[in-house]
Amino acid sequence: MSHSHSHATPPSDGPPRRTLALALGAVVGVIAVATLVAMALLWPASEDVPQAQDPYAAEGVSRVPAVVESVRAFDCGGDGLGPDQTQARAGDCAEVTAKAGDETATFTLDPTRWASGMKVGDEIQVLRIAPDGQPASWEFYDFERGFPLAAIAAVFGLLVVVVARWRGLFAIAGIGVTLVVLLSFVMPALLSGTNALLVAAVGSAAIMIVVLYLAHGVSIRTTSALFGTLVGLGLTAVLGAWATDWSHLTGVASDDDRLLAAVATSADLSGIVAASMVIAGLGVLNDVTVTQASAVWEMRALQPTASRAQLFASAMRIGRDHIASSVYTLVFAYAGSAMTILLLVSAYSQSLTQVATSEEIGSEVARTLVGAIGLVLAVPITTGFATLLAPRGEDVPEPGPDAVTA
Repeated sequence: MSHSHSHATPPSDGPPRRTLALALGAVVGVIAVATLVAMALLWPASEDVPQAQDPYAAEGVSRVPAVVESVRAFDCGGDGLGPDQTQARAGDCAEVTAKAGDETATFTLDPTRWASGMKVGDEIQVLRIAPDGQPASWEFYDFERGFPLAAIAAVFGLLVVVVARWRGLFAIAGIGVTLVVLLSFVMPALLSGTNALLVAAVGSAAIMIVVLYLAHGVSIRTTSALFGTLVGLGLTAVLGAWATDWSHLTGVASDDDRLLAAVATSADLSGIVAASMVIAGLGVLNDVTVTQASAVWEMRALQPTASRAQLFASAMRIGRDHIASSVYTLVFAYAGSAMTILLLVSAYSQSLTQVATSEEIGSEVARTLVGAIGLVLAVPITTGFATLLAPRGEDVPEPGPDAVTA
């Protein structure tokens, strides 16, 4: 007589667990309602949001599309000194003629702009300056980038949908949700002087609750990733506030920061630095938490007899590899965004210590480190949630001495 033991691999989401699903749904519902209430309480009144006048929208000033018709270089005596004896690029200037509707626009490019390149046929934007009773004068404003950027976005969206299908489409919808929350709630609240860290945490939580379920579906697995993400967000917010205060990051590192301080007098620039640490880490944090939750579920499907401790240990081996690659992602992303500043300080031949501790680079260093700490802590936390919420392993008895296998 022969005996055989057959153990079918359960689906990755495991058998239906209605009681647990309802309990987790109630918890997520409470979190979502609390987030909405917090957003409502923090939502700034329209009169509290500063509205500065566009410097290029003054009376008699307008932006006009144009096409370059001719470019002629000439010696303008550029000696490398700008206003207040600041360093500027030396070299020739260029006289440019462009067709702006029914008018012909003529303007001069300084050596820096001219060296960057402009040729006949380029589509540009020019400023038409026409005070009352005076003839119009023209200035170069920028290149037209609408069509190239729209085309790149279209290619991106198409590839995401073709490769990821419905999940890709929902992920793109999640990007839309993110932009809506940032532009309609987070940015106005920060400008109005509302507690920056609280605004960033609440706004980020709202984004993650919607985006995670939208992109990955409503399931216990997604809920475990959400729990890990929310805990990671909270830790990142606390670390961001501490790092900003301890490092004396004021948020005033460039001319743009000074302009913002003048326009939004109620805004807490130091708090905005801490808030940026929370928002900047959202993408990588979401990445590691979803990956860890998925890893736990897939390993449970492949190892139905593994204990929770074994499941946790296996998932953490994947998590450690993911931590290493994600830390590099953060570092390279911030290095790329601050490349101009890094090149400038390198040209000044400053020491690494001077560079790393300056306001501009120091804020990026702190943002990278805080984001990295947040994601490192999120890996074991998410793995723990996923291990607890994953389907239970099958209890398979060890074969007895008289058991015969076929």
